[in-house]
Amino acid sequence: MKAENKMLLSLAKNDFKAKYAGSALGAIWAFINPVITILIYWFVFQVAFQNGPVNDMPYVIWLVSGVVPWFFISEGWGGATGVFIDYSYLVKKVVFKVEMLPTVRVTSAFFVHLFFVALTFLVSSAFGYFPTLLHIQVFYYMAGAYLLALSLGRITATLTVFARDVSNFVGVLVQFGFWITPIFWDINAIPSGLHFIFKINPIYYITEGYRDTFVYGIGFWEKPALTIYFWAFVSILFVIGNVIFKRLRPHLADLI
Repeated sequence: MKAENKMLLSLAKNDFKAKYAGSALGAIWAFINPVITILIYWFVFQVAFQNGPVNDMPYVIWLVSGVVPWFFISEGWGGATGVFIDYSYLVKKVVFKVEMLPTVRVTSAFFVHLFFVALTFLVSSAFGYFPTLLHIQVFYYMAGAYLLALSLGRITATLTVFARDVSNFVGVLVQFGFWITPIFWDINAIPSGLHFIFKINPIYYITEGYRDTFVYGIGFWEKPALTIYFWAFVSILFVIGNVIFKRLRPHLADLI
């Protein structure tokens, strides 16, 4: 198991470096692009649209705490979707554990996510909101985000080998999900009777969980129904991913 974990980390590090190989700034682009995106959103929504504090917190903290988990899930899921195609030379190796590859791609995205979680703490502290004991639960939500991205990625990675359009479909879902997830808008702005429509989106649980940690001061145990629903959803996805992979694994190498 230790050797397997070392291999996973080694492959994830190499995957992270390979994304930006050949560029002058290299892996720094993994951090520059999201930071610029956050600055643009902050300017548009706070400066241009004059959005004020949320729950007495500066708008920038509310914004960052919601968009950071979204960046990770979308990057991890999207990256994992094409991983069997990208690593076709490993898929064709009989001795290699191919099922590890989606985990490699999600772990690679997780490296960047760690930086942005630290940035969220830094931004909060800069405005005078220092970490409390409750902030420990961000690690719980980080684990949830990781497993959600991995569960989705395992399914779409396998299906992409058989139908390349799946990767394009995932791209559409990511764009659609970006706007139906309350990232730049408050769910309380819509009638309460419609909240359930958005809460069935499992990403809502994660983005709202980060905000519960950094903005609202709410523990995950205070939302038992949503917590049970989220983990049931992820568990079902994980089982589906295992079943699909086991049935289609013998044909992967032939179709790549």
